[in-house]
Amino acid sequence: MKALPVVLAVAFLTAAPAFAQTREGGEPRRESEAPIGHIPEGGPHRFVPHVDEHDRWIGHDSGPFDPHLHLDVPWEHGYFTGALGPAHVYRLQGGSPERFWFDGYFFNVAPYEYQFVDGWIWDSDPIVVYEDPDHEGWYLAYNVRLGTYVHVMYLGLR
Repeated sequence: MKALPVVLAVAFLTAAPAFAQTREGGEPRRESEAPIGHIPEGGPHRFVPHVDEHDRWIGHDSGPFDPHLHLDVPWEHGYFTGALGPAHVYRLQGGSPERFWFDGYFFNVAPYEYQFVDGWIWDSDPIVVYEDPDHEGWYLAYNVRLGTYVHVMYLGLR
């Protein structure tokens, strides 16, 4: 009979932590309900130059003296003679950041910005080309599918 109080004491001590893990009403507390403060929905997002919902070009604020976009010979391969702006959407037809094309025009992405095109589909993405108002010799290629853009250099016709 002396063992019964010991068994009850051990049972109570091992069950006590389980009661501490319950919510009001006796329901078990889920791990996600732990009182530890705000938990964000997702992790930090990698910054990618993009156009926001107000048509602001986010990430294009380095100014005309950005050393990453300096060219000793701007327009070395001539000027892009295709149509510019939002009324002219081109489809990528192949390539990679080092050299891609559409409609017989060839371009490359500024090497400093290769990191921003890892989601581009080089044989089908729709892009719009704009002249870069701040960096002589560069254009901006806006990926319509992703809403992102990069600096590109015109390399000439096929």
